[in-house]
Amino acid sequence: IIKGKGRLGQLVHKKCASVVALTTVRTEDQTELNKLADNFKAQFNDNAELRRRWGGGIMGMKSQHVMQRRERAIQIEQAKKLGLQIM
Repeated sequence: IIKGKGRLGQLVHKKCASVVALTTVRTEDQTELNKLADNFKAQFNDNAELRRRWGGGIMGMKSQHVMQRRERAIQIEQAKKLGLQIM
C-alpha cells in the first residue's frame, strides 16, 4: 500500500494514479503476494466492524411529516372501507 496518489503515480511515471494493476508476478514472489492479499482481505474485506453503518433510524422533520400524512391517509382509507368516519 502506497501513501498518496502522487507517489503511486511516480511508480507508473504519471502525475497521479489511484490504482495500479499487476498483470504478471514472478513465481518466487507469488507466495509473498498471496500472503499479503490474505492479510489485506482479513483486515479490510472480512472485517465487519469497518463496514459503514448508515443513519440511525431517525428521519428529518420533512420525512416525519410525510410519513404522518401517509399514515393519516391509510387510516382514512381503512375507515372508509369499514364504513366509519374519522376526522
